[in-house]
This record gives sequence, structure tokens and C-alpha cells, in this order.
Amino acid sequence: MLIGIDVGGTYTDGVVFDRGEVIATTKVPTDDKDIKASVLQVLDRLLEQHPADDISRIVLSTTVVTNLLATGSWERTAVVLIPGYGLPADAYGISEDTFFLKGGIDFRGRELEPLDQAELEQTGRQIRSAGIKRVAVAAKFSNRNDSLETKAAAYIKDNFPEMEVFLGSKISGKLNFPRRAVTTYYTALTSREWNSFVDAIEEALAERGLQGEVHILKADGGTLLLDASRSLPCETVFSGPAASTMGALAISSDKSNAVVLDIGGTTTDIALIIDGSPLYASKGASINHRYTHINAFAVRSIALGGDSSLTASPGRVEVESFRRGVAACFGGGAATVTDAFNCKFNLNIGDPRLSAGALRELAGQAGMEPEELEAAVVDTVIGRLRDSIQNMFKEWENEPAYKVWEVIHKRKFTLDKIIGIGAASRAIVPELARVMKIEPYIHRYADVANALGAAVARPTLSVSLHVDTQTRQYNLDPGGVKGSLDNAGKFQMEDARQMARRYLEKIGAERGMKSYVEESGFFMEEQFNMIRGWDSSGKLFDVGIQVAPGFIEEFKGVKA
Repeated sequence: MLIGIDVGGTYTDGVVFDRGEVIATTKVPTDDKDIKASVLQVLDRLLEQHPADDISRIVLSTTVVTNLLATGSWERTAVVLIPGYGLPADAYGISEDTFFLKGGIDFRGRELEPLDQAELEQTGRQIRSAGIKRVAVAAKFSNRNDSLETKAAAYIKDNFPEMEVFLGSKISGKLNFPRRAVTTYYTALTSREWNSFVDAIEEALAERGLQGEVHILKADGGTLLLDASRSLPCETVFSGPAASTMGALAISSDKSNAVVLDIGGTTTDIALIIDGSPLYASKGASINHRYTHINAFAVRSIALGGDSSLTASPGRVEVESFRRGVAACFGGGAATVTDAFNCKFNLNIGDPRLSAGALRELAGQAGMEPEELEAAVVDTVIGRLRDSIQNMFKEWENEPAYKVWEVIHKRKFTLDKIIGIGAASRAIVPELARVMKIEPYIHRYADVANALGAAVARPTLSVSLHVDTQTRQYNLDPGGVKGSLDNAGKFQMEDARQMARRYLEKIGAERGMKSYVEESGFFMEEQFNMIRGWDSSGKLFDVGIQVAPGFIEEFKGVKA
């Protein structure tokens, strides 16, 4: 049996899935101040009729990192950059506490300029005097040679032991220094908080005697062992939207073009499915308008949900961008978006009389008839969602997969349906689909589809290898592994493929995903001949191999 748990900002959902069937579901309010308590409550409900020994795998999705980065409630963190030659220092606007060091590495990993020891010492003293205890260190081309980063980190650790140091070369082995620096910075910001979350989850599972594998859902829709995520907290950013996307794929199981709307209590997540596959952000996840090296679906969240509060003033009603509590129909103290849809379309959600009473009171404050107020709220909500989807299309149009679809089909991209996820989608999506003239699709498990998507998602892993036969060096990512070649003179593309595959198998075994490595495939194979004068002076090889996102082997769909 499998358990999926989605720790959302408003509710924590859970499912038990076994042999193609959802055999138990639950939904509880999320306690932001005690996530462990929320998870325990979900586990207790799910395990009422299913012994802990029967559970072989647990997957969680969560908004912990996303919320931390969105609210800006992080501990002050320094960024130490070694940008080498190229862009001026003011081009790297990552943090107010950014420091620059001299030093340089070229694209082949050769050191051009060493660190300035006096400058390094001064930087360390400045960081200490500012009271900062987290430091992100990133050097250009550190994915080729991490010596400058490691020297800087060693000095900081030796002389300022109270500081925790994070290295860009350990976070990402991809090219693009600004994105690697940003990813390292966000890792430093979230590491301690993420590990506290992991500790709480491990304690909760241990208290309930659960011994199965525990995974976390990543931004790319794949899973990672919970313990392995301790050093990669940013991989879990947008874990919630990834869960809704995977949940939409799990409940729809077809090759259609669809927009996914996960309408929660506070926010709505929007994603796109093309020919039955999720659309990825080719530039990586964008956090606070900065691109990162985190593989992620192309998603967006807007501050609008089923519990969004309503306020009134003479002649008008406003839909607020936050929630004050549950809908009136469920015993809440004030009218919400759900209440307006409940009355407008006679949905019979909760206690419709409570919805009607709350809306009458609000209509009185606005000097409007209740029916007029309901219509105004519905028009506002539908308008915001429609505009958000249309704005997303402007971004999606720049993604390679979107362009390829139009080239292959020789026509403008068209949507087949809107897939509703989340409890509020039952109230809102049908009307939105009618206005947009698209088919709505809401499965009977739409309310807990996030948890279902997490439960049946399979582990993912991507390995990149860079080889330079002239310098006789190679670099492997993830992990920032580097080494020397024994057969540089005879090294060919097939050798590169085999090396990358062996490393994938090694990391896959360490991450408990050995069975999925056999389904891996190469996504990049590039070879460049280096010329000095009139002669070849070596070759550069870049190879990428991955276990792509998808569903676990035993998942063949969910019964309608």
C-alpha cells in the first residue's frame, strides 16, 4: 500500500492507494505552527483500518520552502561571489549582503587568478560584524573547478566556525553562473528550516511505526528520498503545484491538451499539459523573479482561492487576496468565494442557508441585492482566473515543447479541457469552463488529487557529465564529483555514455531507485573538438542521462 500526503497552506490531504484503487482519503486543516501535528492527524485517520506494516511507501508534497521564500521570513544570509571576468559586479543583484572576491576560473577549469587572501579575510570580518551566520559561496565555472570555492569555504569555516557555508559547486553542476549563484543562495536561506521540517516528519512517522520508504515530491514531479532532500531543499520548491500537476495526470490519463487549476483555500496553481505530458520551465524554476537551476514544471500561483474573503463598501464588493477562515457554509464567520458560487449556482455545498445569510449581510453593507452581489463576485473570480490563464499562455508560448506542438500540428495550440483540482474546483471550474468554452473535467478524487499525484509519482534523477580530454579532467553532477581520466587520448563518446550511466546507477542505488535506472535515457550528447593553431588539441564531451518523471511501475490509472 502507498500513502500520499499533501501539506498545503490551508489543508493537509492524504490518500491510501493500493492496486489501482484509492481505498482511503482524508483532509484536515494545516497547522502552520505545528506541521507534525497535521501530518500525525492525517496518518491516524488513514491508518484506522490499515496497519502500519502494510504501508510500503510514503510520499509527501509540501509548500514549506515555497512559503518561506514567498514571505521573505528568512534569516539574513550572505552571498560571496567570485565572478571572474565578464559581467560587472552590479549585474549580480542577488542579496543586499553580497560580497565579491577576486579570482578566476576559465571555462575549461583552469585557474586564471587566485583568491586575494587579504580580501577574503576582510570579507569574513564584515560578514561576522553584520551578525550573519549563513554564507553562500559561488564562483564562475566552479562546476569545472571548485578550488576557489573550497578555499574560500575552508577559510570561513576555520576562522568563523559559527558560520554555515554552502558551495555552488555542490548545489549544481550546470553552466550559467548567475542561476547557480541564486540557487546556492536560496539553498542557504532554506536549509535549516527544511531540515527542521524533515526532522518533524521523521518523528511523526516513527511515532506511528511506519517503516516504508519515505519520499518528498520535487518541483519536476519526481520524488527524492526524504533524507537525501536534506542537502537539496530547493528541489522541493513548488512541490505543491507539482503534486497538483501529477494528480491531474493520474486522474485524467489521456493525451489531451489541458490547463490544470488547483484551487485551494488560499491560492490557485496553474499548469499546462500538452498531449498528456506536463510542460516544463526550460529556464528552470523562477523564484522571486530570479531563474534557478531547479528543474520544474511551468507553473504559476495566484492569490485567489475558495476561502478568499469578501468585503463590501457602498456600491461594491471586493474579493480579497487572502483568507480569514473557512467558508460560511462550513461554519466560518464571514462570506467567501465558495459561498457566492454556492448560492449563485445552487450547489448545495455545506449548509447553503449559512452561505445565504452571510451574503445577505454583505449585500446590506454594499447596498446591493444578494443576487447582484453574488453575480459580481462570480464575475470577478472568473475574470481573474481567465486573465491569469491567458497571461500564462504568453509565457508558455516561449517554451520549446509548446512551439514544437504547433510546428507538428501546423496550427495554433488549442485547449481540450480544464482539469479541476482541489475542493473549491467543483464550485468554480464548471462556470470558468463555460465562459472559456472548454470542457471541464473534475474527477471524483479531485479534492485529494494532490495527495494521489504524490503517492504514485516515481523517483527522478538527472546526471550530467563534462569531460575535457586535454586537461584530462571530468566533472559529474549531482554532487560536484571530479576526477582525472586514465585514457584521455582514446576517450570517445561511447566512453562518456558509459561513465554517465555508471554514475547514474551508483546515485540511483544510493537513493533507493535502482529499479528505475533501467528506464533511463540520454537527453544530451555533445562533442566539440578543440583546435590550437592547425591541430586538434583535445575534445570536450557533454552527456546527460536521466530517469524522467512519471508514475511508479504498479500505477496503471485510477478507477473512475
